[in-house]
Amino acid sequence: MKVCHLTTVHPAKDTRIFHKECATLAKAGHEVVLLVANGPNETDQGVVIVGVPAFTQSRLKRILRTPGKVYQEALKQDADVYHFHDPEFLPYALRLKRKGKIVVYDVHEDVPRQILAKYWIPGPVRKLTSWLFERYENYVASRLSGVVTATPFIRDRFLKLNPRTVDVNNYPIVDQFDPPAKGVVKSRSVAYIGGITEVRGIRELVQALAGTDIRLKLAGKFSPPELQQELEQEAGWKNVDYLGFLDRQQVAQLLAEVQAGMVTLHPIINYLDALPVKMFEYMAAGIPVVASNISYWEQILKEAEAGIVADPLDPASVREAMEVLLADVPKAEKMGKAGRIAIETTFNWGNEGQKLKGFYNKFR
Repeated sequence: MKVCHLTTVHPAKDTRIFHKECATLAKAGHEVVLLVANGPNETDQGVVIVGVPAFTQSRLKRILRTPGKVYQEALKQDADVYHFHDPEFLPYALRLKRKGKIVVYDVHEDVPRQILAKYWIPGPVRKLTSWLFERYENYVASRLSGVVTATPFIRDRFLKLNPRTVDVNNYPIVDQFDPPAKGVVKSRSVAYIGGITEVRGIRELVQALAGTDIRLKLAGKFSPPELQQELEQEAGWKNVDYLGFLDRQQVAQLLAEVQAGMVTLHPIINYLDALPVKMFEYMAAGIPVVASNISYWEQILKEAEAGIVADPLDPASVREAMEVLLADVPKAEKMGKAGRIAIETTFNWGNEGQKLKGFYNKFR
């Protein structure tokens, strides 16, 4: 089939969209086109990437005007299946469906719960915005050809609306991460990779570094940008090596150099049932994890014997967890190896890619 993936927000080489889903479908023999707002025009891994000139001057213009631009290009593609990744495209997805197309909604996040944590939406209207969006999202999703979700929790929500719903979890591609080499001596350092925000625990993590000799290898983008300047005033910032945005190869190289990976996100509602990608990438790299004491995450790490948890709102608890792993190298290495085994056997993209291909086969 000719398959057209669409995104108005994500970059062309987004890990889930391009490296996992599009590349898997192209390898399975489908003709795959990826439409990306302001993306490049190129072909990679059998996927034809088409950049669509769009609006980036402001968040509001992007939300209101960019989906229309992507929709016009989508019509030109005349694909068999349209697979979109951003909730702001929902009105246009309904238009495509009414034209007789197969349309799939890829739900990366539980957006109604995510809205409740959006700093740029005024507090008094967040609950109303969340409620209104959920009603509209439910209305559209129930009328589409199918729904792909990034977690089992989100799957269960959409199964009540659309029986053709499947969870395709965002687990790592095993080959992107080499197991730890034997005999390599690592520095007393930990890593955090991903979006850098208050609710992802960055302030408490930096504060936890104060008075220690632990280095934090920090990779990602700050949101809002002013947060970086605020954190630079913290005593623990002198222990931070800020690396900016890293590509997939650079991420793998960084994780091979540190002793543990940090995923101490705040226990806000949309994280309680999430599957944080970075946690599984740390496991794939063969390093132990320090995670928030969210029961779902704690259960995964306990069963895999791949890490420990801490109170993400308490810098002293985060510091203690780091010190425990860095002080007991044999224990940390054992957890790292166990995490790698769990990835190879269970939490890997190979298994999820098979589910995605099976889902698409139902449309033949």
